[in-house]
Amino acid sequence: MANDKNKIAAGILAILLGGLGIHKFYLGYTKAGIIMLLVSLLTFGVGAVVMEIIGIVEGVIYLTMNDDQFAATYLSASKEWF
Repeated sequence: MANDKNKIAAGILAILLGGLGIHKFYLGYTKAGIIMLLVSLLTFGVGAVVMEIIGIVEGVIYLTMNDDQFAATYLSASKEWF
């Protein structure tokens, strides 16, 4: 794998801290991470529920992909969402 990002770490971060977009920052998607963080903070937590659901879904997707598919989709192709 050309990039040293670990799908297990990304998946766990997405499930546990998905509402804050930490997994996006980990994968190098700063813009998407800032969007998730701002939605969570600027809506006083109301949007955090939606962002956490997105994080959980993305975490499950990351963890259920094989390593090659994860690398091709999220590291090589730079797919930011789902």
